[in-house]
Amino acid sequence: MKAIALTEFGEPGVMHEQELPDPLVGPDTVLVEVRAAGVNPVDWKVRRGYLQGMIPHHTPLIPGWDVAGVVRAVGPAVTEYRSGDEVLGYAREDHVQNGTYAELVSAPVRTLAHKPRSLEFTRAAGLPLAGLTALQMLRATDAGEGDVVLVHAASGGVGHLAVQIARELGVSRVIGTASEGNHEFLRELGAEPVTYGDGLPSRVADLVGGDGKVDVALDFVGGQALTDSVSMVRRAQRHASVQDAETVLNQGGRYVFVRPDSQQLGWLAELVDEGRLRVEIQRTLPLEQAEQSHELLERGHVRGKLVLTTG
Repeated sequence: MKAIALTEFGEPGVMHEQELPDPLVGPDTVLVEVRAAGVNPVDWKVRRGYLQGMIPHHTPLIPGWDVAGVVRAVGPAVTEYRSGDEVLGYAREDHVQNGTYAELVSAPVRTLAHKPRSLEFTRAAGLPLAGLTALQMLRATDAGEGDVVLVHAASGGVGHLAVQIARELGVSRVIGTASEGNHEFLRELGAEPVTYGDGLPSRVADLVGGDGKVDVALDFVGGQALTDSVSMVRRAQRHASVQDAETVLNQGGRYVFVRPDSQQLGWLAELVDEGRLRVEIQRTLPLEQAEQSHELLERGHVRGKLVLTTG
């Protein structure tokens, strides 16, 4: 099969198109013909070797954990899918090697769900990792009825889904940080926009009124945003981050490293089909331009998701 792979860690140029053996089909895995693969910040962190101390890595390493495609074959213990089914998934295993920047991926059945009927493959590939991260962050902070939720980087790949999912969970208000150019986009999603950067706590306090605090803060940025979160929530353990585990835990918050979950992914797919969840794609690129996709993502300020297509 054709795949984008690396044999050393470093800049985007370490990724090259290669011919690699087709993946094996294990007892509880599903062989998927990849139509589209979502590009996520964790992909470039893997490429740079930043996760080597957390998860075993093996080369040649194919990046990518998001996939949308068609089932080619299933393992003998798989009853949930059959050849020809359209699926999407957060195809993460317990080691890093056989990712989704390829023509084929063998995905554990626990990582997949049926693709939303209303979404083309490109848009479907932008949902799994980002949608699950948003949902699991909201669950970790017990966000729900009547809460005021602050979402940092609310126009980004995870943030724009967190805004919408928070509304589905019944929160009363969502405040989202973004550059001014993305404020109208956030209003369309149901959030109250606020410009990120220095002075954020006072701007949020002006929006919230009363004691100037929010009930929940979700951080997808780290750094100053994570520090600000502590000062803006009403009580401890209701702020969460995907960045800097040690810092957020020392602050009394929750660190979230997204887990595959077929049931949760299926629920998100239902929301999409019911017209209650929108997946924003800023740009699609062919698989051969994976290097360019990483360059775009590392520069930041991507609205929604970047997606690679196989043809």
